[in-house]
Amino acid sequence: MVLLLAGSVALTGSNKAPFSPRDKAFWADRALVEFVHPGLNITINSALIDSSSGAISVTYTISDPNGLPLDAAGVTTPGAVSVAFVAAYIPKGQEQYVALTTGSATGTVLGTITRPSFEFGAPPTQVGPGQYQYTFAAKAPSGFDPTTTYTVAVDGNRDLTSFNLGTNYAGATFNFVPNGAKVTVTRDVIRTASCNRCHDQLAFHGGYAHGMEMCVLCHQPQNADPGTGNSLDLKVMAHKIHMGSQLPSVNGYTSGTQTIPPAPYQIIGFMNSVSDFSTVVDPANPQRCEVCHDQTTGAAQAKVFMTEPSRAACGACHDDVNFATGANHPGGFQQDDNECANCHIPKGETPFDASILGAHVVANDTPAAYPPNPNPLISSVVVTITGVTNNLAGQTPKVAYTVKDINGKPLPLSALEDLQFTLAGPTTDYGYTSFGSDVTTPGYVGEDGTTGTCDTNGNCTYTFQHAIPAKATGTYAIGVESEILENILPNTNAAQQVESGTPNQEFYFSVDGSTVQPRRTVVAETNCNQCHVHLTLHGNRRNDPQYCVFCHNPSDTDFSQRPAGQTAQTINFAVMVHRIHDGVNVVANGGKPYQVAGFGGSTHDFSGVLYPAMSPAGDATYTQNCSLCHTTVNNVSTESILPIGLNPVVDPMGWYTPAQATGSACSGCHVSKAEAAHFVSNTDVNLGESCSVCHAAGAQFAVDSMHAQ
Repeated sequence: MVLLLAGSVALTGSNKAPFSPRDKAFWADRALVEFVHPGLNITINSALIDSSSGAISVTYTISDPNGLPLDAAGVTTPGAVSVAFVAAYIPKGQEQYVALTTGSATGTVLGTITRPSFEFGAPPTQVGPGQYQYTFAAKAPSGFDPTTTYTVAVDGNRDLTSFNLGTNYAGATFNFVPNGAKVTVTRDVIRTASCNRCHDQLAFHGGYAHGMEMCVLCHQPQNADPGTGNSLDLKVMAHKIHMGSQLPSVNGYTSGTQTIPPAPYQIIGFMNSVSDFSTVVDPANPQRCEVCHDQTTGAAQAKVFMTEPSRAACGACHDDVNFATGANHPGGFQQDDNECANCHIPKGETPFDASILGAHVVANDTPAAYPPNPNPLISSVVVTITGVTNNLAGQTPKVAYTVKDINGKPLPLSALEDLQFTLAGPTTDYGYTSFGSDVTTPGYVGEDGTTGTCDTNGNCTYTFQHAIPAKATGTYAIGVESEILENILPNTNAAQQVESGTPNQEFYFSVDGSTVQPRRTVVAETNCNQCHVHLTLHGNRRNDPQYCVFCHNPSDTDFSQRPAGQTAQTINFAVMVHRIHDGVNVVANGGKPYQVAGFGGSTHDFSGVLYPAMSPAGDATYTQNCSLCHTTVNNVSTESILPIGLNPVVDPMGWYTPAQATGSACSGCHVSKAEAAHFVSNTDVNLGESCSVCHAAGAQFAVDSMHAQ
């Protein structure tokens, strides 16, 4: 007898039509696109388990984005389609999968083990146009329970490289109960959408695994790395990867009377490749659990991180805790997980307690900065510029502003740790305006706003000591930054001083009566916060890219923090941000290490930064999706709006200096000497850069088309 299933299809990773500018097909010849119909969809139609033999089979359809069936062999339709299969089930009374598709792996620590794997079996049988049936080599357990949830996955790729249309990827999972009952038990803790805020397109294993729905089938307690002995259970592995450089085991720790030396966190993968996650810095801060455990995605078990604490999950980040002995665990030894929830309740009365949410509060998170789990004990500060007078060339600007807490209560200036107003201009491009011979900051001047005067309602004014240049024209800007220190939970063992800051604000004004023209927007703070959640730099003072560019302008370097005689490094925003995010690729691609001297002469080397966005095949060094940071203007991505003719960039450590604006911006990622020679050879001393001829929007080698995947 054959048991039929009932379930639902979950698609991930499929290319959609019409194509976006990120797709090669968007830029390809229309006739070619109409012939090839690039893209791949995989739909699982049904699955079943033979009740006598335990044989598992799946029927699925492969099609292009228009729904037209594809020939897997690539004979009657362009592009062969390769697929991989996974099968797993959730045993009765359990929450995690057990994989049925397994393989052996050998390593120096665990020897040869059996662990979850893909199945690349005999070619599927074609049963209709674009429809195939595959029978797994793996079978259901002997005497299997037909009332439990089984899941099959089909993931694959369509090779269109011969048409210069890349490789298309797609995957699908299918949940079913073998006796035909409704699926009621699933593993649905974190949705792929949460991951993709930072990873863009979650993919692994060369493009044969897409989305959390598939990850959980194999990455469960059954899985381990035989080369290191590390668990590959997702709740352990994902926590450790995101903690990375903050792991106690990576930094070394004390356990009882023992000193445990630092040890890297590594996973040995395909062909014995070593992935070292010891330098990972989670841009969202791993304390903000809800970034991944998002409560708004509809995940069925979204709350389990609060309601079902476990030694495996918690011990993944807190890996200095020895639950068997009780070392570094205030609750003592724990022989199982039964007692965990007694102390670690979802939320307590105050932050910084033993509750799940309380223990993970980021001290300076306000309700505006991080609504899911803010610190309710801080009032923070909000400084708002309400107007600027004395704003013409030659005058000293007078700033009107309010100082209040996040609840709108006025604050005295004496309550603030600091308050600075920064003046820069013109907004056509910052960097080369002098605000006086006594000003050492290039292109801008900052002044102490705490010397302003206020009324009892928090309405204040401050008059700049430095004037707008007498010959200034166009639009100038004043920005604000401020911090406040607050003592919370006094006379308790959780007493601490918390520093938080105001949201930066930029106020634009004309210095000659002309129409106000705000500085161009290239990247959006909201885009930054998709990954960084609450972008703060220089303590808690600076959080808005439109304010960052006041100082990180074409003429600025880290000269003020470098010892005399050392070569300075450019900190122009376009170069700096590209180099930081390109991180691990810079030296590998022929560039020089990007190192910046910071406060007090500290050195910041960004050569280890691994940008979290992934390629469709799961490559973690992929930086081609510029839209993650760049915004659009009139439906054109700002990556394609070249800064031709804007201020040259001082780049003492670059291959040449000064560099013209467009070549300098592109040199953030295109770092080699050969590429620098290309920039120079296409720049004329009198006529400037010719980049727009080939690389502007709509040109033959437009930036956005070259970055398409």
